[in-house]
Amino acid sequence: MKTRTAIALLGLLLFLGVGLPAATTSFPVDELKPGMVGVGKTVFQGDELQDFKVHILGVLRNVIGTRRNLILAKLEGGPLADTGVIAGMSGSPVYIDGRLVGAVSYSLGQFSKEPIAGITPIDEMIEATAQPAPRRPATRVALQMPLTPENMRDSLRQAFSWMRPFAENPNDVQVFGNGLDASVGTMLRPIATPLTIGGFDASVIDPLASAFREQGFLPMMAGAGGQDPVAAAAARNQPLRPGDPLGVALVTGDLEFGATGTVTEVDGNRVYAFGHPFYGLGPTQFPMTRAYVHTILPSLFSSSKLASTGEIIGTVQQDRATAIAGTLDKGPLLIPVNLKLTSDRGTTKTFKMSIVNDQLFTPLLAYVSILNTLSSYERQNGAASYAVRGSATVKKYGKVDFEDLFTGDTPSIGAATYVVGPINFLLRNAFEDVDIEGLDLEIDASEQAKSATLERVWIDGNRPKPGATVTLKALMRTYRGEEITRSVPVEIPANARGSVSIMVADGSRLGQMEARDLQLQPLQTRDLPQMIRVLNQARKNNRLYVRLVTPDAGAVVKGESLSSLPPSVLAVMESDRNGGSFRPLRAALLGEWEISTDHAVSGSRTLTLSLDDN
Repeated sequence: MKTRTAIALLGLLLFLGVGLPAATTSFPVDELKPGMVGVGKTVFQGDELQDFKVHILGVLRNVIGTRRNLILAKLEGGPLADTGVIAGMSGSPVYIDGRLVGAVSYSLGQFSKEPIAGITPIDEMIEATAQPAPRRPATRVALQMPLTPENMRDSLRQAFSWMRPFAENPNDVQVFGNGLDASVGTMLRPIATPLTIGGFDASVIDPLASAFREQGFLPMMAGAGGQDPVAAAAARNQPLRPGDPLGVALVTGDLEFGATGTVTEVDGNRVYAFGHPFYGLGPTQFPMTRAYVHTILPSLFSSSKLASTGEIIGTVQQDRATAIAGTLDKGPLLIPVNLKLTSDRGTTKTFKMSIVNDQLFTPLLAYVSILNTLSSYERQNGAASYAVRGSATVKKYGKVDFEDLFTGDTPSIGAATYVVGPINFLLRNAFEDVDIEGLDLEIDASEQAKSATLERVWIDGNRPKPGATVTLKALMRTYRGEEITRSVPVEIPANARGSVSIMVADGSRLGQMEARDLQLQPLQTRDLPQMIRVLNQARKNNRLYVRLVTPDAGAVVKGESLSSLPPSVLAVMESDRNGGSFRPLRAALLGEWEISTDHAVSGSRTLTLSLDDN
């Protein structure tokens, strides 16, 4: 009897549609009628959910490409009459009769007099983010080097596509609703996403912030870790709710870089938000965080929630045209960045950050983080020097080592580029996905320029014999006129005949010589281990490179230089050179050495020796 009663009660609950723990029932677009009034939920300040009215005006349907619907509505309540649609509201859920319609996601842009918004249907948000298969990072748009403001803008412009209007042409829009014009579909764009930037110097972050602003984001400076501790503790004890602010972090720790929006729906451990793309990158592994709304900044141009990101509560796994979505969990693996900065003024500071593992954002944000640290704590104008040491750890393949010196009027740019260049190169490789497990750096800063010029090279004594070891001496002059002499023993092979040449050059000039004379192109690698080996063999500014060469023929085979090959071997290789892996060399390398210095040295000299064959 009790069993039959329980079954009957359950049947009644199902009939009434109440009291069930399942996800909220959706309100189909086909049932919407102009004039219906719904309720939206969002946080305008702190962590308190507030309701606002939603007056349905009609439905726009884009019939070109991927068929999509956008519900047009007028918002009312709270501060909306004064602010219009607010940046940071993206994802705010809208309900009619307790059923979820979708997410506030589009607006008419800047200077709109009324809070007219587009609502992305929840069914389209769920459908678009249901694709589980990730794509390779190598298919994404890569960061263009060198990292000039122009290249930053070009990289982000290629990467982002979400700022396009709902429809490109009025003829592509079907209108369901009285008094609506199809042209409104071309005016509706995704609501601007606030970018939270904390701990960065304005002069460093401005070029990047400007590039994001051009793509429809709204950069806002805030203190890193700016959420109130009491509010943060309270949030940890409260489950995530539809309408709560939500953050997507790209940098955490001593620096903060991320974005904030609003939760649309929480279905078990599955979270849907924004109602439009974050970056439009498809499958992602970005940290999902709590967020805290400090206040609303009203503006005729674009009102915005001033918010900061908080603790990591999950992973954003999908970044699609109609939503971002992810799961509540411990969060994705980030790249830890540890930077120790020691100044010749007697101070030492340690910085700890974590950066997302992404082909575009890892090198971009590592660059601005390193540059910001150097620019914020050392002199920004005048001559300075930075000695960089450290390594980037590559999963399964060991480390890429860093050790170099940068000096001049803008050495911080050179130092940051030196570290980020190899990381960018590795993440763009065509062989396999790369996981950077950590970046550890020690930088010694000096307010003195440390540069020198190579003036002269020589050896003492008579004509050397094959098999002999001679002492090569190099004279350098610092920027202050001081003379520095360094020497290195050079061993002449016993089988050398005639004359040999000793080339002494800085790394940049040596690279130019090899490209011209030896036809070496070291970045044409065949696999990831060779790529890492090439990076670890990269020339340094504080070295002079010594090369002993002879006119004997050689070849470059599959990116490797082979010297003094026998004629028979050269003939076989020549016959198969159409394969593209063989290039002849006009000179053979007999030996190579390095001269270490405490300065960034420049210049080149060549010394020709006639050997005594007797």
